This record gives sequence, structure tokens and C-alpha cells, in this order.
Amino acid sequence: MRFNGGRGRSLKNTLVGDRAFYRKVLAVAVPMMIQNAITNFVSLLDNIMVGRVGTEQMSGVAIVNQLLFVYYLCIFGGLAGAGIFTAQYYGTKDHEGIRHTFHYKMWLALGVTALAVGLFLWKGDALISLYLNPSDSAGDLEATRRWALEYMRVMLLGLPAFMMVQIYTSTLRECSETRLPMRASITAVLVNLVFNYILIFGHFGFPRMGVVGAAVATVISRYVEMLIVVIWTHMHPDKNPYIAGIYRRWGIPRDLVKTITVKGFPLLLNEALWSSSQAILVQCYAVRGLTVVAALNISSTITNLFNCVFLSMGSSVAIIVGQLLGAGRMEEARDTDNKMIALSIALSSLVALAVFATAPFFPRMYNTEEDVRHLATIFMMITGIFMPQNAFMNATYFTLRSGGKTLLTFLFDSVNGWVVSIPIAFILSRFTGLHVAYIMILVMIGDWGKCILGFVLVKKGIWLQNIVGKS
Repeated sequence: MRFNGGRGRSLKNTLVGDRAFYRKVLAVAVPMMIQNAITNFVSLLDNIMVGRVGTEQMSGVAIVNQLLFVYYLCIFGGLAGAGIFTAQYYGTKDHEGIRHTFHYKMWLALGVTALAVGLFLWKGDALISLYLNPSDSAGDLEATRRWALEYMRVMLLGLPAFMMVQIYTSTLRECSETRLPMRASITAVLVNLVFNYILIFGHFGFPRMGVVGAAVATVISRYVEMLIVVIWTHMHPDKNPYIAGIYRRWGIPRDLVKTITVKGFPLLLNEALWSSSQAILVQCYAVRGLTVVAALNISSTITNLFNCVFLSMGSSVAIIVGQLLGAGRMEEARDTDNKMIALSIALSSLVALAVFATAPFFPRMYNTEEDVRHLATIFMMITGIFMPQNAFMNATYFTLRSGGKTLLTFLFDSVNGWVVSIPIAFILSRFTGLHVAYIMILVMIGDWGKCILGFVLVKKGIWLQNIVGKS
């Protein structure tokens, strides 16, 4: 049996690395796991705090965060296109090339952020209303809409800081600096946690602000994180040579702009379409009422804490394999990728057991109805069942992306969501009486074709290419 090459080699040699391999991979992956875990843990605490205020407030926050999720992934996708080149330029020690990709990220992120703020200010109310079912009697829809609007208006103030953090931290990670983003994120989430406690509930003489306080705390924490990342990067030019004079010249070679755009636009489009497909999936589930919205909010907030393991492994694939491709070490890149995919699946399988163990207990921390808690537990267990599958899809996606196969990643990722997942959810939620949990299961089963396609594409090795032209 062989996977992705490995001619004449045993399965163990193909999928299992030595100690040096795991030290190298974990040195990149663990800081990201810690950062993501702490971020999601504090998000969980934030969510519990808002959940203690009431179901309508929690649902309003969940709806806005689902909409902002589309913006976040558009930023991630847009920066990722240039990030492919950053990682490969770093592999060849081309600091000028890294400066150009940094400038490209800046211009693109400014454009995406301006469009997002304009859209949410113009159509925010209408977008929120899509998630509110008029026939639902499980909660106060007008109160939910009002809380959502108030939360959104404050959250928009934090988008410029979020944008800058992503530009800097993505570049740092692509250049193998993962500890500083982790430390900055830890500081930010602690600031967020403290101010959430103070502002949501009105402690230490501050007014009780509820969901608005949660938004204010998030905005403050994002500007704190931005200051840490930006100041550290510019104060350490020895570790970040590309940062010297980064704002003196903004020009980018025309050919490089064209090349990054051709490679990167499918990633931006993919993230926009994939994240919007996830928002539409939630909207399909929301047809079944605020109980489902609240349960999805609880379960996703908790499972995101566990998902950080395979998500960090996917990002590590993009960094480590991308650097090997940039250095022209193709066979080593293939071998490393095999082992990283196997490691991601193994780790996610262990994490899935933790999801099952904790699913009955986490939802009970929320001040909400028993029906909401029970449904959240079911959603968590479903997510746990499909976690190894999601880990494999995530790792194969980043494998294809590391070699610049962005059009394929677009077809691999978004097309499946719009052609398979959304039709399943839309039809079953509106035209059948099937329980929402079974609808979710069938949507995830619909990803089996995506798994097969990912396996074939990675095994063929079509992603093994150096896109910066140096070796």
C-alpha cells in the first residue's frame, strides 16, 4: 500500500517520520496550536459570558460573527495568495521578494476591508434578518436583531486592526517566526477576557454593557495585538530583514503583481465563496428556529477549540512544504507532506475522543433552555465523528496551495460547498421534516467526494513545483 509516491517503501516509512521530523513540524505547529487554542478558549469564555446574559443576545452575537467570518476568510484567502510566494521567497532568502509580497498584502487587505465595512453599514440589517425566521416562537426576534446590530456597529471599528495583525503575522509565520504571533495573541485574548468580564457585567464601577461590552472588549484587544506585532517586527530587523524600509517604497514589479494575482485570486475567491457557503449553511439550519441558531453557536464555539489542532497542522503544511518547494527540494517536500497529512489525521482522531467526552458537559455552562443544550451536545458529537475527515481535507487543501495550485484549490474547496453541501441543506431544511442533526450529517457525508478528489490530486504530485523560479 502506498500514498502519494513512496515507490518501494513501506506504509510505515511513507507515513511515519523520525524524531527530527516531528521536532521540525511541531516547532512550527505547536506555537500556532497554542495560539489558536488560547484564542478559541477565550472565545469560549466570552461566549459563555454573553450566554449568561440571555439567549437572544447570544444568538445576535452568533449571527454577526457568522457574517464577519466571511470577511475574516476573505482576508485570509487574499493574503494566502501572496503568502505562497512569501514562503518560497523565504526558502531562497530573497528579502526584496518578501517586501513585495508584504506590499501586495497591504493593498489587497485595504481594499477588502473597505468593501466589508461599506457592505455591513449599508446592508447589515438585511443580512442579519436572513437568520431570523418569522414563524419562530422560541425567542424574541426583534430583540435578537437589535442586539446583533448594536454588536456589529462596534465590531466594525476593530476591522482595521484585525487587517494589520493578519498582514504582519502571516508574513512572520511564512518566514518561520511563529512564537511572536503566539505571544501577541495570548496577550490580546487575556486583555479581551478581562475587559469582557468588566464591560459585559459592569464590574469595578463600569456600566453593564452586555453584548456591546463584548464588542468593545474585542476591539480593544485587537488594537493591543496590532501594537505588539507591529512594534516587535520593526524593532527586530535582524530577525526580519525584509522589514527594513518597508514603508519607503510601495512599488511592486508589474510582472509579480500579475503572477500573484493569477495565483492568489482563486484563493481569495475560494475563501469568499467557501465562507459564504458556510454562512448559507447556517442560514439553512436557522430556518428551524432560534433554538438551532443558539445550539450551533454553542457547539461551534466549543468545537473550534478542538479544531485548532488540525487547522494549525494545515497551516504548517503550507509553511514547511512551501519552503521546501521554494528551495527546490521536491522529493523531501513530497515525503514531508505524506507524513504531515498522516500526523494531522492521527492527532484529530485523538482530539475527536475528547470532543465525545466533553460534549454532554460544556453546553451546561450556558444560561439557556434545555432544548438548546441538548441540541448543542448532538452537534458537538457529529462534529467529532467527522473531525478526522475534516483534518484530511484541510491538509490536502494546504498541500495543493503550497505548490501554487490555487485554481485547483478553488475547485476542490468551494465548488463542493455550493454544488453539494448547500443544495443538500437547502432542500432538506425547507422541504422535509428531517431533524436538523440528520441534515448536518448528510451535508458532511456529501464531503466524501471531496476527500476522494483530494487524495487523487495529492497522490499525483501535481503540486510539486517551485513558483518563484529559484532552486
